Amino acid sequence: MAGGNEKSVKALKEVWRRAENSLCADCGKPDPDWASSTLGVFICLSCSGIHRNIPSISKVKSLKMDHWDDAQVQFLAKHGNAVTKATYEAHIPIYYYQPTYNDCQVLREQWIRAKYERKEFTEPGKQLPYSDGVKEGILWKRGRDNGQFLPRKFFLSEREGCLKYFTKQDAKEPKVNVKIDVINATFQPAKIGNPNGLQITYLKDNKTRNIFVYHESGKEVVDWFNAIRSVKFHYLKVAFPIASDNEIKNRLTRNFLKEGYMEKTGPKQREAFKKRWFTLDHRRLMYFKDPLDAFAKGEVFVGSRENGYSVQKGLPSGTQGNFSWHYGLTIVTPDREYLFTCETETDQLDWIAAFTSVINQAMTPQEYASKCLDAVSFPS
Repeated sequence: MAGGNEKSVKALKEVWRRAENSLCADCGKPDPDWASSTLGVFICLSCSGIHRNIPSISKVKSLKMDHWDDAQVQFLAKHGNAVTKATYEAHIPIYYYQPTYNDCQVLREQWIRAKYERKEFTEPGKQLPYSDGVKEGILWKRGRDNGQFLPRKFFLSEREGCLKYFTKQDAKEPKVNVKIDVINATFQPAKIGNPNGLQITYLKDNKTRNIFVYHESGKEVVDWFNAIRSVKFHYLKVAFPIASDNEIKNRLTRNFLKEGYMEKTGPKQREAFKKRWFTLDHRRLMYFKDPLDAFAKGEVFVGSRENGYSVQKGLPSGTQGNFSWHYGLTIVTPDREYLFTCETETDQLDWIAAFTSVINQAMTPQEYASKCLDAVSFPS
């Protein structure tokens, strides 16, 4: 805390120590050490960088290194995170995704801009670009076969309860028409290779399909994401009328529990281990030859411990398949064992922790039904 008189420095410390200011006002990261002298919020270093890009709205300073004059300290004391949130987050739709510090840059930036720059949540009933039940526009979609991103028309409808895309602007019939209740959307900038990359997954014949898209505008792609959540929320409200809003909110979209490369062998456990990209989407473990494949080469259901599922460190003694990575793990199911190897011990432990978190959860009736329908297993 540089400069300033002793009284001012003491007052700043007191405001900073308030419980309401112990987490970043925008992403929830603990121990924020920056603040906006024009908004009165305490924020983390990462969010302060986003605030700097909207200088007409927010002026940020370090609480440790910058000088704060008496008027600025008094402004912080009068506002703080609780008071400012009461204004700028007064009317957030239940379906709107509020990112955390673990989320990608585009989600956090558009959340901050939506709050302070566009003031989307300050008035009740405000018409928002993702709230009217219909959205259509162009997204750049990755081709399944050639890997090129090409512009495609997408159409989302609450009335029809679906998401469609068309290969041509004037096409009358969609290439894909997906019911909204089987859709998931998650941001994947690193995997897609674009900061605004969005992965849309859906179930067809109880198998997962992937669509990879992006838009040049961060606002537009986040609007699409929240429009999907909005349409799905209203669909599920009708489908499950006795469910609470929070129960439905938790079913709108989800991030994958873990993704990354492992080596796998076949069911006979004598085949050579092959490097594949794995995605753990709650109880679905899928593998792909390439991270951007549209279809999984195989899926396996990961059940609960009480139903005979477990994860073990290492491989069974006498494993015969050749493998180049030496940090093994074994998934035990009532039907068979699945063997994997990881490149590093850290990867091994992270995968074990992810599997353990799933296996320790009791299965829901819907998950029992899903298991009965899911006849897919890992081929060799």
